[in-house]
Amino acid sequence: MLKQRVRLAAGALSAILLVGGMELPLYAAELDSLLPAAGLSLSLEEGVYVKKVAEEKGLDVYGTGIEFVEPIEPSELVKQQILKEMKKDYSDLVIAQVTDYVNVRSVPSEEGEIVGKLYNNSVGEFMGEEEGWYKIRSGECTGYVKAQYCVTGEEANELAEEIGRRIAIVKTETLNVRKEATTESPVLGQVPREEVLTVTNDEDGWVQVKIEEGYGFVSQEYVELSIEFVEAESVEQERERLAREEEERRQAREASKKAREEAQAQQNSQEQTPVQPVSADSSSLGQQVADFALQFVGNPYVYGGTSLTNGADCSGFVMSVYANFGVSLPHSANADRKRGTGVASIQEAIPGDLVCYSGHVGIYIGNGQIVHASNSRTGIIVSDANYDRILAVRRIF
Repeated sequence: MLKQRVRLAAGALSAILLVGGMELPLYAAELDSLLPAAGLSLSLEEGVYVKKVAEEKGLDVYGTGIEFVEPIEPSELVKQQILKEMKKDYSDLVIAQVTDYVNVRSVPSEEGEIVGKLYNNSVGEFMGEEEGWYKIRSGECTGYVKAQYCVTGEEANELAEEIGRRIAIVKTETLNVRKEATTESPVLGQVPREEVLTVTNDEDGWVQVKIEEGYGFVSQEYVELSIEFVEAESVEQERERLAREEEERRQAREASKKAREEAQAQQNSQEQTPVQPVSADSSSLGQQVADFALQFVGNPYVYGGTSLTNGADCSGFVMSVYANFGVSLPHSANADRKRGTGVASIQEAIPGDLVCYSGHVGIYIGNGQIVHASNSRTGIIVSDANYDRILAVRRIF
């Protein structure tokens, strides 16, 4: 499944707002604290009326019909008037509401050729309606989906905020995540450039994000804010993905087999006794990975580390565990979400699967639990897999 990022931003703003015949200064800090939630970026020159800019963009600043006789605090006015008018409209989306997926067809008929799949909660752009079918454009697909399996209009507008994932992409080399929304607050943790973090809240030019150490704040100045939706997957993309995943599984099995044979040969030469070969099926290999990883519980967490004994961060831990089985994984929790084969849910996970969160990854060990390099305070521990929102489960073998 492919994802689309729709940029949400609020630049530094400065303007004069005319209310009740009086000019009220409306400064950058006040607008910056409000506009990110609205999902709209305005560029205002010094001294330009907000009303004029809004009118040029077809917005009615005074659309509520309230007559302002006495001056009103600018921030309150923004909340009540401008922010309401500038709220993002998602009514032109078509959102699939199915158990798995709905087919995207070339024509509005069951006889139409299947050109792709629109998965549950995936979105497309509404292009029209024909006899119970919606014409959509989504990713590399343009075609028709049955209207009964999707929502659009006001229903889509209400649902979009729930299914869309607000993210912050780090733009600086190393970004401090602070415990509170101020530069004087202690640093909770650090994240590298290009790391993708889930945004949980925003506050006066800061956004709250989830990292391995917990929830903290980063300045909007150093991140690119976006909202991420899942789009349709074309037939060609599905074919390429399945082939790529099968090749990755084949390489992982071969690498693991080679590593086991070398270990067995070494043990045989030392003990002069035969060793029974281990089964090469996915569940057995995954269990070996989980058992191996559990040996390091209690060892320290070190940001940027890859040592299973002296310290590793979450992706460094996963990378080093799998390296023992001849499998090369990236030192990035975000990149791990794209490796191996997707697993539908944590209920279908088997030991050895990667469980991916916002900015974090662990190894499933069974019984609803993961082993992971949690944070600098707790080190490598075992946790409930549902301790945080799961973004993906990936099977390597």
